[in-house]
Amino acid sequence: MSQKVVVTGLGAFSPIGGTATETWENAVKGVSGIKAITDDWVSQYDLPVYIAGRVAQSVEDSEFISKVETKRLDPSGQFAVISARQAWQDAGFSAGDAEEADELDPERLAVSFGTGIGGVWTLLDSWDTLRERGPRRILPMTVPMLMPNGSTAAIALNHKARAAAQTVVSACASSTESLHVALDLIRSGKADVVITGGTESAIHPMTMASFAKMQALSKRNDDPERASRPYDVDRDGFVMGEGAAALVLESEEHAKARGARVYAELAGTGVSSDAYHITANDPEGSGAARSIDEALKAGEIDPSSVVHVNAHATSTPVGDPAEATALKVALGSHTDQVAVSATKSMTGHLLGAAGALEAVMTVMALKDRTAPATINLENKDPDIDLDVVTEARDLPSGEIVALSTSFGFGGHNSVAAFRSVD
Repeated sequence: MSQKVVVTGLGAFSPIGGTATETWENAVKGVSGIKAITDDWVSQYDLPVYIAGRVAQSVEDSEFISKVETKRLDPSGQFAVISARQAWQDAGFSAGDAEEADELDPERLAVSFGTGIGGVWTLLDSWDTLRERGPRRILPMTVPMLMPNGSTAAIALNHKARAAAQTVVSACASSTESLHVALDLIRSGKADVVITGGTESAIHPMTMASFAKMQALSKRNDDPERASRPYDVDRDGFVMGEGAAALVLESEEHAKARGARVYAELAGTGVSSDAYHITANDPEGSGAARSIDEALKAGEIDPSSVVHVNAHATSTPVGDPAEATALKVALGSHTDQVAVSATKSMTGHLLGAAGALEAVMTVMALKDRTAPATINLENKDPDIDLDVVTEARDLPSGEIVALSTSFGFGGHNSVAAFRSVD
């Protein structure tokens, strides 16, 4: 078996919490982070949908980023830096960067971060500035702020990570694929430690209008907290979310040498492509099932060991059944014994950051032996034959496995399999 890779640090900046701990506690309680958008641009553009899951804490109130840094980073970069610093501190490293940490060689530290869209606020605000005020008013940092790899670069610079700085852009599968890259960086011998995760800040009038035009968003403007309702017969689309999440991964050998606290093992990951449609899932779920199967094989995991899935479950009429089908194909009859949580019911859909946030929750589920809630499931779709957790539920003792699944426009499928540790 390949060398073990373990999770030693967690960070999150999400619609239901300013930290990983707060996010997890609210996920267990079933707290919704979805609210009405009250910005002037809602009425200015007469948007048909104006509900979303914005971050629960303002960037200005976070202790993990300075005011100067916020001026040099797109909101997506701000969220990324905050979550990465949280995870770094949580992992117990003794200094702010690898260069100063006695227990870490900066040339053995890498970053693998994902995003679906990147610095869309910077891009579109700069376009408005150019049209209205001319080229002299464009900020010198515009390109570093808008480029999709800007968040990865900011984290790598901050932590002096010199082994690699890689960015994954695979729509809503991005940050789970970033875990796949991170696992390979360690198992290949390229790095001992990787800061991995994902970020997104796309609650912008253009993106809201675009997703609404696709009929992808829920139109429950009058009932925001109940709008995201995975698996419910009355689901009518996803709810936009924003934020970031980060995990510190280490080789087990490196973690043991420095006496690190270990949350769980990242046992395996899987990726595949549907090559079916630019936005729709393959209704047969074959590509998604292959990614699940690949993650299990990579971790030498028997499907019967899987007790929990934090599902992609976006609350779309087409996507939810396709994923349920994929789980049935990959796990067979054992699917009936798996506790499935759909935490987007609380956070909304963080696009490229969704997988990282759900990976953090999956790790916490194993650590606390608790499957988080799925809210708003009032009338379950009879075509979705899954054991959905509607109130937080205990998970079994002993060695168990939990999956985090992510699927994105373009047919991207990615899965992370985590194994519990004593």
